[in-house]
Amino acid sequence: MELLWVGAAFLAGLITSRLYLPPLVGYLMAGYVLNVAGVEANDTLKHLADIGIELLLFTVGLKLKPSSLLRREVLSVGSLHLLIVTLVSALVFFGFNGHVTGGLVIGVSLAFSSTVLAIKVLEDSGELSTLYGRDVLSILILQDIVAIGLLAVANNKQPSPWALCLLLLPFLRPLAYRLLSASRDDELKLLLGVALALAGGVLAQKVGISSDIGALLMGVMLAGHVDINDLSNKLWGLKETFLAAFFLQIGLADLPGYDEIVQVLELLSLLPLQGILFFALFLLVGLRARTAFVSSLALMTYSEFALITSNTVVEANLLPPTWESTIGLAVALSLAIAAPLNRFSHRLFSLLETKLVRFERKIEHLDRLPSSIGSAEWLVVGMGRTGMSAYLAFNQQETRVLGLDADPTVLENLLAEGRRVIYGDAEDSALWGKLPLEKVKGIILTMPEFEVRSSSIKQLKNLQFAGSIGTICFHSHEEDELYRLGATFIIHPFIEAGKQLTEQMLRSTHKTVFNH
Repeated sequence: MELLWVGAAFLAGLITSRLYLPPLVGYLMAGYVLNVAGVEANDTLKHLADIGIELLLFTVGLKLKPSSLLRREVLSVGSLHLLIVTLVSALVFFGFNGHVTGGLVIGVSLAFSSTVLAIKVLEDSGELSTLYGRDVLSILILQDIVAIGLLAVANNKQPSPWALCLLLLPFLRPLAYRLLSASRDDELKLLLGVALALAGGVLAQKVGISSDIGALLMGVMLAGHVDINDLSNKLWGLKETFLAAFFLQIGLADLPGYDEIVQVLELLSLLPLQGILFFALFLLVGLRARTAFVSSLALMTYSEFALITSNTVVEANLLPPTWESTIGLAVALSLAIAAPLNRFSHRLFSLLETKLVRFERKIEHLDRLPSSIGSAEWLVVGMGRTGMSAYLAFNQQETRVLGLDADPTVLENLLAEGRRVIYGDAEDSALWGKLPLEKVKGIILTMPEFEVRSSSIKQLKNLQFAGSIGTICFHSHEEDELYRLGATFIIHPFIEAGKQLTEQMLRSTHKTVFNH
């Protein structure tokens, strides 16, 4: 059976990836195909899916700063959205087939967005650490916290008073840090990460809390360690494999009948309204149209949490059993629709930009674009390891260099070190037109995504930027395209590393022979 699951997921994922859709859409479709073929889900698949979600939330916790939950736009947008949808749901579902409580619980749960999809899409695109990525993540966590209370209402089960002890997990950070530092071998780091994620899930379940929250808090406990990126990278492939079981499980749920399909289509027709509501609220708190748009698309889904609540309310006889399959298909189709939309969210905004920017408030925006670069003559965009090396090299030559990055945490750390850096998201089509580039001699682009680098070069050339443009390239077929767009100089980091190593070795050997 396991071979059938894995094989079907792989083939369907391969087909959808060839169609420029995320593999997770293929996993969903594979589940439905297997369902039609008579294959049923069992406890093993559910257990694997639960592990996948716990690993996902654990890796998110590794990058989470608790202070981000207290941001004004997070509390206001997240709270207002839940309040508005709850009021509307109360009106729509009040007295729904005589199931007042069940209808209200389902209605409110449909206000939640898919944590799995949003985080996966943001992570795959490298935008999880951007300003809007952090806001989306924080709103999702806020929704998960509310979901705990909603589940308690649905099954009349209150979390244990001991649940508050989970908040003490951060005080175990010194011990966790020592364990990670002592785990020098790669396999030990991987095992430690999996063990902590599962331990967080078990602890949370023991006190009546969702295991996902426990895994998240365990990740937060480790956040800030110097090896955290290494641990996160090692968990990535394992997490992706287990998550395939989660999407297969959705497809393997019971298929709805004709009446239920009509209800599914009605639910899907409400998704644009949810996106519009998020967009309006983000604009209301002072975000620009672009940030509001891409954030709203990331949140415009039905949550896998609705699957849990539908199962709970059906078991409690608060709604007819048919609602399980209805909600299951609605969630699955919302994920299938949202995945490609999020993949091309920046392109979609470019098409709609002239219409959407009209709704921006005439205030100083929270995600404002830089309008000044001081006396900088060189710009380094993307302050990761490559970008930081370029920045330091410019500094050694005593040139006037400025770094740009879209990660608030990276900027905060670099500013604390006395570096000259400002906020700047290269995926924002308005960035290059806003920057005064007349005196800039050259720009280095170190962003890992090829589409972002190529788009930036194209925009700079359209603005008739006369300076040099240097960038990186990981695949040979990308080089010709980057040069065609107007790049002045391109390096392959791995090839250059090999050349440098050879030169150093030969130079060292030559010196040794000469000294003898």
